[in-house]
Amino acid sequence: MPDSECLPLMKDQNYDFSDIAPYSDSEFHSRMEKLIKEPGFHHVINYTMPPQDVPPLIEELLKIDNTYDFQHQVMFPFLEMLAKTTTSGISLGGVKYLNASTSYTFITNHRDIVLDASFLNLAFLRKGLPTSEVAIGNNLLIFDWITDLVRLNKSFIVKRNTGLREGLLAAKKLSAYIHHCILDKRESVWIAQREGRSKDSSDKTQESLLKMLAMAGEGGFMDKLKEINLMPVSISYEFDPNDYLKAREFLLKKRDPDFKKSQRDDLFSMETGLLQFKGKVHFQLTPRINTKLDEIGEFGDNNRAAHHVGCLIDQAIHRSYMIFEINYVAYDILHETDRFKHKYTEDQKESTIKYLNGQLDKVDLSDITPEEREYMWQMMLTMYANPLKNKLKALLGGIE
Repeated sequence: MPDSECLPLMKDQNYDFSDIAPYSDSEFHSRMEKLIKEPGFHHVINYTMPPQDVPPLIEELLKIDNTYDFQHQVMFPFLEMLAKTTTSGISLGGVKYLNASTSYTFITNHRDIVLDASFLNLAFLRKGLPTSEVAIGNNLLIFDWITDLVRLNKSFIVKRNTGLREGLLAAKKLSAYIHHCILDKRESVWIAQREGRSKDSSDKTQESLLKMLAMAGEGGFMDKLKEINLMPVSISYEFDPNDYLKAREFLLKKRDPDFKKSQRDDLFSMETGLLQFKGKVHFQLTPRINTKLDEIGEFGDNNRAAHHVGCLIDQAIHRSYMIFEINYVAYDILHETDRFKHKYTEDQKESTIKYLNGQLDKVDLSDITPEEREYMWQMMLTMYANPLKNKLKALLGGIE
């Protein structure tokens, strides 16, 4: 594979991907030398591991000069440690849909800012499968050292918060890079189905994302999507460590529709999602959608085409959720039914109610009225009920 990230991707156009692509092996060591001198990086590793383990880690990092070794020697054991301490286990289904000679665009729902792609790659590493390159928004790259770290770890940058003209150019370049990964580099990529997480856990693919993916490539809209082998992947977390932070945000937006989270809020959400308990985590691979794209055919209208493709992806993701006791309990309480009482015991129901109330107790706002507490309670129930609600719709053709 050539070191250069400046290769022809779209007809009569060359792109220089050096500002968004993962670092190449030829620059890996110099970038790592720079990273280990960053105080912010030292703060993070001192926070996540015993002090006596930090110097040996730094020494090991300085010996690594390529991404493959970095992922296998450093990230693999780190993610295993994180999985052991913050989950009840990570499982992967649908491996039979992978072909070793094919590169894929794994398009997933979005549960955790940092760990969705990381844990998916961990699941691949466990099975000796190639990891994917990971799309990450520059809005999360708050410090330069974070940018260096993710680009050392096979991440490419999605440029957001740009002007209209700059945004269009960035989208074309990003699309070209993803096609380049699949067709030229023979690397799979991961991208979430929408910018940012769905706060109420009702996942829906953004049509604008699909339009971006179809900017590069040859042929019509569907042909361009078929080039990159879209494979929907469903992510299920038993517990969302950020559930109470989302409930808090819902309340703040109810109080003030113009409320915007601060950078500090984003950092705390990332830290909470990374380090707090998530219960069971499951990834379900589903068949790539190329055959279904053939069945749909070209529309001649990209808006209609993107809508239909988005529905295909949503159906695949929703059908493949793993449903946990907390989802059944939340659904029954929210809808005042006992429809799923055979899926949990009374003790499990009481434990779920206790857990949700305990999470709400963490909301650090003063003067919360009983009505506001009830509003947050309803939003918490909605977050945990929605995966089950959407799965029922997908499986039963829209009938709940």
